Amino acid sequence: MSREIVINTTKHESRIAVVDEGQVAELWVERTRHRTIVGNIYKGRVTKVLPGMQSAFVDLGLERDAFLYVADVLEELEEIESETPDELQLDDVPHRAETSISDLLREGQEIVVQVSKDTIAGKGARITSHVTLPGRFLVYMPTVNHIGVSRRIEDEGERNRLKDILERIRPQGQGGFIVRTAGEGREEEEFRSDLRYLTELWSQIKRRAEKASAPTAVHHDLDLILRTIRDVLSSEFKSVWVDSVDEYQRIVEFLDQIQPQLVPRVRLYRRDEPIFDEFGIEPEIAKALKSKVWLKSGGYIVINQTEALVAIDVNTGKYVGKKNLEETVFRTNLEAAKEIVRQIRLRDLGGIIVLDFIDMEEASNRDKLFATLEEEIRKDRSKTKILQISEFGLIEMTRKRVRQSLERSLTQACPYCSGSGRIKSNTTVALEIWRELMKARDFHEGQDVIVRVNPLVYGALSAGDPIFEEVERTLGIHLVFKPDESLHHEQFDVMRI
Repeated sequence: MSREIVINTTKHESRIAVVDEGQVAELWVERTRHRTIVGNIYKGRVTKVLPGMQSAFVDLGLERDAFLYVADVLEELEEIESETPDELQLDDVPHRAETSISDLLREGQEIVVQVSKDTIAGKGARITSHVTLPGRFLVYMPTVNHIGVSRRIEDEGERNRLKDILERIRPQGQGGFIVRTAGEGREEEEFRSDLRYLTELWSQIKRRAEKASAPTAVHHDLDLILRTIRDVLSSEFKSVWVDSVDEYQRIVEFLDQIQPQLVPRVRLYRRDEPIFDEFGIEPEIAKALKSKVWLKSGGYIVINQTEALVAIDVNTGKYVGKKNLEETVFRTNLEAAKEIVRQIRLRDLGGIIVLDFIDMEEASNRDKLFATLEEEIRKDRSKTKILQISEFGLIEMTRKRVRQSLERSLTQACPYCSGSGRIKSNTTVALEIWRELMKARDFHEGQDVIVRVNPLVYGALSAGDPIFEEVERTLGIHLVFKPDESLHHEQFDVMRI
């Protein structure tokens, strides 16, 4: 498999793409002024406890108070698992009985928490009291007493070997550990070294928290570049390309400490052509900001993000097939399933996602489609859950949302449509002008009336609209339409002469 990481960095932002078999599979952008706070650890102060919502708000010293749900205070293993850098699997253990948030927290209380989800759509960050510290081969969880192995390590013999190592080296009463994907095949001494580093790091964080006054940050996670090298880079990648000498040296020094065998794969990009243009990434970013995505066959998918969910629709488009309708639909759906997963990863879509594939009559084709979707989704590092095809032909899935999607990160609400994605049609604007003119009572016979409109609306009206001939006859006036680029598409101005 040909996989590469391509890094474009300036003093203003860092952009990182994962290129898989020549296709851009994942993309992350971090602006210098708006760095993510996911993974940061704070000493915060509880500002409000809401028993009715089983949650609390905590002041971290940020613009908005963070949100702490009761499940993020209790030992909810599902939540702990999802906050770790890899898709990990913990052993089954009993959970605590349901407890009220008011029994656990009080207003004014100071607590140490970690950010698990960035501020999204104006909501405060989500936090957890269960800290996870990722290392080279281990993830340390100082607040729980369990061990596990990444679910991506599938060999049962290797899983058992790694668990035996953890049982031997784990200090009793000092929390739990999970072996990361990069730990596959590693020896005991490498795990011991990682364990010593992580436990010492946690000791330093606790000492800083004890001395600090809330609210304050007591630990910052790595920036996007080093975080990607730590969490994403593995032996599966052929190379890491970076276009900055300083970042190249920083990556090499970092890798020399955590995975020295991967240092030779880091390469400095020296060509004049911008690195994202050279690798064909820039056009993919432009496409990822559009709702319609064309398939090679001629079909297409439409992706619409809303506050509640993401809806993805599949259409045959220009593809007419070769045999029959069922075969045409089946082929389109299969191609769409692969592209949908790629777009979900590329755009970093999260929350509830509803897939509306084209209806198929044969149950075997529906089963094959679902199997294809499941196979493709395994490539995704984020936690996902897929439900079977519903009676309406829809597939519902959830994907863990930690940060803003690519679209939300790189765009803002349209000042024309206020984010709705729609503006009034030329005909609608024309009828509004007609109503405005017909309401007027101060015109006189033979008067010239100038109507300034947006050039696009002017183009539609200049062809001659019979409704305005009616206005001229009824009111006895002469209408003159003039284009004005300074006017919004939906605006117009009536001037009497």
